[in-house]
Amino acid sequence: MADTKEKAKAKSQKAKVQAEPTFSKETYMWWYENMKLIRRFEEKTGQLYGQQKIKGFCHLYIGQEACVAGAVTALEKGDKWITAYRDHAHPLALGTSPGAVMAEMFAKATGCSKGKGGSMHMFDKEVNFVGGHGIVGGQVPLGAGLAFAEKYNKTGKLCICYMGDGAVRQGAFHEALNMAMTWKLPVIFVIENNGYAMGTSVTRTSNVNDLYKLGHAYEMPSEPVEAMSVENVHNAVAKAAERARAGEGPTLLEFKTYRYKGHSMSDPAKYRTKEELEDYKGRDSIESVKATILKNGWATEEKLDEIDDKQKQIVAEAVKFAEESPYPDPSELYTDIYVEPDYPYIMD
Repeated sequence: MADTKEKAKAKSQKAKVQAEPTFSKETYMWWYENMKLIRRFEEKTGQLYGQQKIKGFCHLYIGQEACVAGAVTALEKGDKWITAYRDHAHPLALGTSPGAVMAEMFAKATGCSKGKGGSMHMFDKEVNFVGGHGIVGGQVPLGAGLAFAEKYNKTGKLCICYMGDGAVRQGAFHEALNMAMTWKLPVIFVIENNGYAMGTSVTRTSNVNDLYKLGHAYEMPSEPVEAMSVENVHNAVAKAAERARAGEGPTLLEFKTYRYKGHSMSDPAKYRTKEELEDYKGRDSIESVKATILKNGWATEEKLDEIDDKQKQIVAEAVKFAEESPYPDPSELYTDIYVEPDYPYIMD
């Protein structure tokens, strides 16, 4: 069994190396650097959580990096982004300072949400990231609303709205898809289907296992995407974005992906086999991009190692920044709640 598995893994790796590049050297190098940063950041986050320096709920993105990296290169500056609570990768990919993301998880005042959101509620208006959201499926109608605003204001921009496979069981998902299709809103709905939601296989929770088909009920253009490939992600998002900007309305994409860790840091993921996990690791998006870079002579192993070392250093500096930052002043309890600055709180 082990010998067969190794052969299958070797075959997978060989297929990656033989793949012809469909994008420029600059794009592949950006993907490699970006996904490496996310991977190293999340690995360090897991370590810090184990040391109890990060507390509360924490959901890592390890394995799913291509779902964000490929979309960033397909979209434009000014497009809005919104997701669920597995949300560290999105602001990092969009350009938020790693220090600000790490400080947020440390609940420090220098965090991107002033230390008030933590791991599950990252926001950064400067990069048009409209947040990670803790209510399952709660961000889906918000994503449609953001797209409505873009259409109303005639900006030519769109909203990409991410959700997990478990969120499609929420009524808000179906209501949002219906409204978005009726009003032809410029929104790309993305289901990051990592197979298990919080820990139960999709095959045990629904008669419909191909989740993109749920969009067909609203006659919405919908398709599956093999999202362990960053190239596939880019192409699918670019196609959906073209439709949205042309006024043709929303698209539903099912990103077939995989998380290497449990649903959250408290999940031992005993509901899947080690063989299944190793099979997906054999299709790792970062290794695939690395193989393409090496095959085309765009960088040496040494250069890519330097990039990896650089990203580790960036993460180390982010941790130092977070540890040395102050906690919010108690007075911050009364800010960022209402628009009016002098809201009459009862404070005694």
